[in-house]
Amino acid sequence: MASLTAHLLPPLLLQDRKTLFRTYPKLPVSYTGGRQNFAVCVKATGDSSESSTSLSIVKSVRHVWDKSDEDRVGLIGLGFAAIVALWTSTNLISVIDKLPIIPNVLEIIGILFSSWFIYRYLLFKPDREELFEIINKSLSQIFG
Repeated sequence: MASLTAHLLPPLLLQDRKTLFRTYPKLPVSYTGGRQNFAVCVKATGDSSESSTSLSIVKSVRHVWDKSDEDRVGLIGLGFAAIVALWTSTNLISVIDKLPIIPNVLEIIGILFSSWFIYRYLLFKPDREELFEIINKSLSQIFG
């Protein structure tokens, strides 16, 4: 069972608030003009905890871990290397972003490349068909 408590300020509880599509009904809370906090308590229950997404992910990881009897050290090393690579790339991007002119140059390069890609592959119908052929060829090479 999970519960959530939220404290709402009175200006969020306006009476007969109209929008473009519908009128909200009057809320059962009255506003007296002072700074009062209203607590809203929500409780959610489920049929079973096994239907949770996080538990299914844990079960799938456990299943893969149990199937790999031989190379667990290699899997741990690969996971560690992935975490280090993510950390390194994040720090490298933040350092490049702090340099004064490089982010603007990279942004211009990105705009120019996107413009070229649109002109080369997306603007005319024969070029779009060529792009679809390239994508399908690559997918057939990957998936067999």
